[in-house]
Amino acid sequence: MSEHRRKQPQPQGGGRAAARRAAQPPSGRRAAPSRETVSASPSGSYQEEPPYGGRAAARRAAQRGGRRRGADDGGAGRGRGEPYKKRFIDYPRQGKYGWRRWVPSWKQTTGLGIAFVGSILAAGTIAYAVVGIPNVQEASTAQNNVYYWDDGTQMIATGGEVNRQIVGISQIPDAMQKAVVSAENKSFYEDSGVDPMGIGRALINMAKGGNTQGGSTITQQYVKNARLGDQSQTLTRKFKELFISMKVGTDMEKPEIMEGYLNTSYYGRGAFGIQAAARTYYGKDAVDLNPSECALLATLLKGATYYDPAGQTSIDPRATPEANTQRATERWSWILDEMVKDGYLDQSERAKYTKFPTPDGIKKNTQQSGQIGYLVDLAKAYFVNNNTRGLTADDLSRGGFEIHTTFNKKKVEQLRTAVEKVYDANIDPKKRPETDTHVQFGGASVEPESGKIVAIYGGQDATKHFTNNADQTGAQVGSTFKPFVLAAAMRDGVRAPEDGSRTPISPDKTIYNGDNKLKIKNYDRSIWTNEEGKEWLQVNDGDKDYGPIDLRYAMQESANSPFVQLGMDVGIPQVRDAAIDAGLLNSSLSQSNVPSFSIGISDPSAIRMAGAYATFASSGKQRDPYSVTKVLQSGKPVYEHETKVKSPFDPAVADNVTDVLKTVVEKGTGKNARLEGREVAGKTGTTDGNKSAWFVGYTPQLSTAIDMYRMDDDATNKNREFLKMFGTGDQDKIHGASFPSEIWHDYMEEALKGKPPVKFPEPEPIGEAWYGSGASPSPTPSETPSETPSETPSETPSETPSETPSETPSSSEESCNRPFGCSDGGANQGNGNGGPGGESSSSSSPGETPDDSGGIFGGP
Repeated sequence: MSEHRRKQPQPQGGGRAAARRAAQPPSGRRAAPSRETVSASPSGSYQEEPPYGGRAAARRAAQRGGRRRGADDGGAGRGRGEPYKKRFIDYPRQGKYGWRRWVPSWKQTTGLGIAFVGSILAAGTIAYAVVGIPNVQEASTAQNNVYYWDDGTQMIATGGEVNRQIVGISQIPDAMQKAVVSAENKSFYEDSGVDPMGIGRALINMAKGGNTQGGSTITQQYVKNARLGDQSQTLTRKFKELFISMKVGTDMEKPEIMEGYLNTSYYGRGAFGIQAAARTYYGKDAVDLNPSECALLATLLKGATYYDPAGQTSIDPRATPEANTQRATERWSWILDEMVKDGYLDQSERAKYTKFPTPDGIKKNTQQSGQIGYLVDLAKAYFVNNNTRGLTADDLSRGGFEIHTTFNKKKVEQLRTAVEKVYDANIDPKKRPETDTHVQFGGASVEPESGKIVAIYGGQDATKHFTNNADQTGAQVGSTFKPFVLAAAMRDGVRAPEDGSRTPISPDKTIYNGDNKLKIKNYDRSIWTNEEGKEWLQVNDGDKDYGPIDLRYAMQESANSPFVQLGMDVGIPQVRDAAIDAGLLNSSLSQSNVPSFSIGISDPSAIRMAGAYATFASSGKQRDPYSVTKVLQSGKPVYEHETKVKSPFDPAVADNVTDVLKTVVEKGTGKNARLEGREVAGKTGTTDGNKSAWFVGYTPQLSTAIDMYRMDDDATNKNREFLKMFGTGDQDKIHGASFPSEIWHDYMEEALKGKPPVKFPEPEPIGEAWYGSGASPSPTPSETPSETPSETPSETPSETPSETPSETPSSSEESCNRPFGCSDGGANQGNGNGGPGGESSSSSSPGETPDDSGGIFGGP
């Protein structure tokens, strides 16, 4: 056999591949020099190699070699038997490979734990040593709250609204001390002053982005109350208060803590401390309070906004006198019962207190007379409800804030002047006590391009009339609600009777029946009936018949029947959504899906009505009205307004609404509001029983709402109700076209003086022709629109309707947030009060069945 065909000798154990792997250095590492020199002669390749135990043994041998040669384990250059270099902290660990190098030893873990615990204890010890005990006398001194006009000039410095006088524990009734213990901290006399669970809840709530909860113990609340200089809701403050509370609980006696707590707590109405509260609510010294009065003052510590029987609707519309009185009564009774259970009050003594101890009425700070008090309350409420730091009305009352508002001093004065001019010229309570007493006006003015509330009129004097008439009062808006129905019809469309498909309509090509006593139908042309099976016949003011008319003319003359039927064809939920999208609050809207919803049985505020109409003025761009631009605390910003712009309506829809409302002012019921040389759009509104009247209108630069009503201003009168205005101001009947539009005109004329006239955008053609129920395809209007409408515009329903039984659809009790009761629910609510009404419904108090309606129930 030839030489070149002879097979090469095979290495023992594992074959050639194992030999090659054993000879090659590990990947990524430099091979160590061979301990034996390989022969350069060809015969050297045939020398016998060390035996291996197969491939596995070869791999292990290669791995051992790599480990010995690795430099990253601290053993670079270290020969066999040489010790590892010692390090202070052996991490990563020497002599360990792979993931084990990164696992701390038990010694390292134990040491780290001890160091951590030690550092925490050291920090806690230092913090405990440096914090001081609160000084009640220092806490009694509050800084001013300074409010600014929109130009940066000072409006008022409120003095922090603090009314406080420190009294000793001997001057605080034992019943007052025991009432707060039973109500807030039953373990007060035994605990250390700190509630770990309460602190944990607060920290968890803060981590979730919510407001922190208050301290759970009386000691912690005392510490919080006393730290006036820092009311921020931060983790740093919480930890500071924790250590202060621990020190207070250790270094102070319980009577001292109780004295400090009751002297620094806020009881509402600007009263800090038990002595100020006793004077404010009962006109007596704290030492003279009886257990029943003590229980009521302890109730206020839960939160005066929702437990002051006088109400705090300026902060929250839900805090009505009625709702607050109910809440206060329940908690007052509960506290007395708890005092009996805890052994602090004898049952025989408890039996004496069955009548709720009604406190004195509110006494307003004379510094906030005129419109200033309303402006301050509105700005305060806006900040409290919109800041993200959890700052409350109580925090604001402690002072130290700079509140920059949107209010324009000149416009506020111009609006006040316009109202007083009309009032002085027409309203005479002494001459006409039966008709001219309790007359109220309210108003608000909003910039469409920004949402700024530049002016309000809240009433004659904030120190005498405590309800802000620019805010939600319960006065229904009547026909000023109709533009939202029109907007919904153009945006969402009316429903076809056959299949419910929707068709957006044109205000000029859509015809509806304007007859008086029109029988209202569902969109599918079935007759609408209430739960009693009774039909609804819609009436117009003066029982006037219009015949088939287009929607522009129906809006111009404020005919009721076309818009009631239009609302049914569009769908009441869609109409409600359109109103909300424009800027009205859902809480102010009737929740009943009844025909009269479309003609104003809801009661939004003047501020919100001005803001909603401003959405149309800005071609469909909606901005919530606001009254505060920024707030500083001790020179540091704690709030800054951010305008959010929505576009709920296409410009074509909004501009067509504006164009229709221009016709109202140029030819219809709003002629009194015309401004020379300016384009004006607006709508009048009057409610059933002539109990409220409105005018809401706008130019491109300014949107303003004015309302008028009669309401007994005595807050102690629980049966307050809206009164009729027949004969008021020596007028047969009050319409939105009378005093409200006159005030609107005089104010806007002055407010816009010097500003160049701006025209509204030209509306695009929109929608299709539509013939509503009862309308003829070839309409012949019963009356041709005239340039000179009658002196008595068609705004309200007939004063003498026929049968007016109760209407059944009602809203849930929880949705009733109105100051004087809901207008859209309840077993006793008849038509016009949450049921099918006329042009709008009467604003009645709970339990009242309106005696005037805008519609008539016919037979089944």
